[in-house]
Amino acid sequence: MSNSPLRTYDCFVGDILALLETARRQAARSANAVLTATYWEIGRRIVEYEQVGKERAEYGKALIERLSSDLTSAFGRGFSPVNLSQMKKFYLLWPPSHILQTASEESPQLAAQGGTGAIFQTVSEKSSFARNVVFFPLPWSAYVRLLAVKNEQARHFYETEALRGGWSVRQLDRQINSQFYERTALSRNKAAMLKKGERAFLIHHLLLCAHSSFAVAR
Repeated sequence: MSNSPLRTYDCFVGDILALLETARRQAARSANAVLTATYWEIGRRIVEYEQVGKERAEYGKALIERLSSDLTSAFGRGFSPVNLSQMKKFYLLWPPSHILQTASEESPQLAAQGGTGAIFQTVSEKSSFARNVVFFPLPWSAYVRLLAVKNEQARHFYETEALRGGWSVRQLDRQINSQFYERTALSRNKAAMLKKGERAFLIHHLLLCAHSSFAVAR
């Protein structure tokens, strides 16, 4: 009975359904990564273009508004001045040096072959967009939430934990609002302080014992 055509077909179609579901999730993640990398590149171009006219105080604001109007006319929603400002901030908070550091940490062999100079060439000159897709695995909405985290270490912590734990944006928001990073840091510091206190107590106790033994010997 276990090898009946019906049961065999059920396994067969179930396997295909699982495959398609996995592919759909992967496609969604890939699409999110491409979108995030695109916004980072837009932010980079805004920053670099602004640097040319930075002597004018209102240049940046005027550029964002003009670009917003042009992109909205061409592609529709999603390119408001607020959104473009977020893309600019995204690039500033995740600069190329951040990507280089990530690349050197995750690819020690690449770093060993030519140091950060070789990595920079790989990231910046050779298919930089395709490379950046790998470096921004979270959805854009997650990075938008991370933009509000002012502490750089906390921001990196939440990014890492969201990726490691598979947090949704809602979960990420909840963890940030609950000051998960601060509580974790405090917990680690408290544990370190307790350990240090225990070590100091032990040393003090040993010194007392040694002093007592010395006094008895005399």
